[in-house]
Amino acid sequence: MTATSPAPIVVTGTAGFIGYHTALALIDAGRPVVGIDNVNAYYDVRLKRARLQRLHDAGNFTFHEFDLKEHERVRQVVGECCTPCVIHLAAQAGVRWSIDHPFDYVDANLTGFLAILEACRHEGVGNLIYASSSSVYGANLELPFSTEHNVDHPISLYAATKKANEAMAHSYSHLYRLPTTGLRFFTVYGPWGRPDMAMWKFAAAITAGKPIQLYNHGRMQRDFTYVDDIVESIVRLADLPAQPDPMWTGHAPRPATSAAPWRVYNIGNHSPVQVEYVVDLLETHLGRKATREYVDMQPGDVPATFADVTALTEATGFTPSTSIENGVSRFAAWYLDYHRA
Repeated sequence: MTATSPAPIVVTGTAGFIGYHTALALIDAGRPVVGIDNVNAYYDVRLKRARLQRLHDAGNFTFHEFDLKEHERVRQVVGECCTPCVIHLAAQAGVRWSIDHPFDYVDANLTGFLAILEACRHEGVGNLIYASSSSVYGANLELPFSTEHNVDHPISLYAATKKANEAMAHSYSHLYRLPTTGLRFFTVYGPWGRPDMAMWKFAAAITAGKPIQLYNHGRMQRDFTYVDDIVESIVRLADLPAQPDPMWTGHAPRPATSAAPWRVYNIGNHSPVQVEYVVDLLETHLGRKATREYVDMQPGDVPATFADVTALTEATGFTPSTSIENGVSRFAAWYLDYHRA
């Protein structure tokens, strides 16, 4: 780093879907990135390595491969690069995986996040952004989901760990004045996505001529959010550390703000669509028909998600807006090219 070049931003989870896209966007904007990832085998490691190679090819990227449980190494990396901002996107993902593998979520999502909080606290980081999830809304049925809603009833361990992250962040914001911003992502999809997520799973089944299971007998709705909209929101917030809310009071506490420098935002397309319609679009762009199986709801699932993004728009001036038709078209084109390669 020269005297005139910007300090690097630390991004965890850079071998992952959103972490890769976020790091690439920062690099493209002239911001050096220091990445951390343990490159675990939750899904195809070759895909993760391919993402990392593209980041190395882009330049201005330094990568450290280790687990966040190694808290002393986390602090060392954060401290050595004098970063003004940490974007924490590493996590053990997946609602259904958490049913059978609960300890994975404690290790990655709780212990790993604590290591990030401690590093940011001790190394004087001025802005911590971290991934939460729309799953924190749990048993809440009031739509659209608003950051002003209560999130005290998670219905999966994955959701519980994300709610815990928000609470842990608040304690550090209160005790140490560490600015923290939690981002509740809504069903992210796009090129270089995850094979365990619906969009990829549907595309894989359609191209292989295998049946697709549609939960809740085809009546599921999701607020599908294109990855570029997620990344644009993150990049804008990287320069907007959370500030205390001067109107906040413990007599009538607002759930999304605090007297501490702590905020949470929804990032979603604020336009839920029937999951079955997404299958229709994939059929069109992949050039094959799907075999559909209608099955019951799965444990930990909710029938619909719908993001109220008013607070995000007010804070950043940006509103996610990529249509599902445009987004699925881009994803399908990438998916076919990737598998041909």
